[in-house]
Amino acid sequence: MFLDKKGYTLIELIVVMVMVGIVLTITAPRLRHALLNDSLKAVARNLVGVIHNLRNEAVSEQQAYTLHLDLNANRFWTTGASMTDEEQDLAREQAQKLPLEVRLRDVWIKGKGKIAEGEARMVFTSRGYTQVSAVHLRSQDGREMTLELTPFMCKVTVSDTYVEFD
Repeated sequence: MFLDKKGYTLIELIVVMVMVGIVLTITAPRLRHALLNDSLKAVARNLVGVIHNLRNEAVSEQQAYTLHLDLNANRFWTTGASMTDEEQDLAREQAQKLPLEVRLRDVWIKGKGKIAEGEARMVFTSRGYTQVSAVHLRSQDGREMTLELTPFMCKVTVSDTYVEFD
């Protein structure tokens, strides 16, 4: 009577669970590394954080701050209006370099157009305002991202594609 019943034994279920656990143990770190260590997204998150921080500093300190983007050297730094020339030079020397696999493709600033080489400057006023602008990033594998800054809102819109502006 019991031989006609079909099903899985407890031992079979335990063996399957152990095998699934082993596979997850081997693949989970690689999956986590691939999802969390995307250099392009990490640079975008970092720049968004710097932009938000500059806006907050500009408002709280009641002075203008500038985000400098060196497209040729692939690095960026910040300066404040109250900084001396020596402090600004030191900030430039200590600029944050982007990873080798990510490039600053170009920067678009309303009224100035597209800047593809040299240094682009984004000024944040004492009220936290900035010009309508966009930073375009590109990874070695061809993926691109656009960080769009709006002048009056503390918002940076991030797009997973290259967004062209007029």
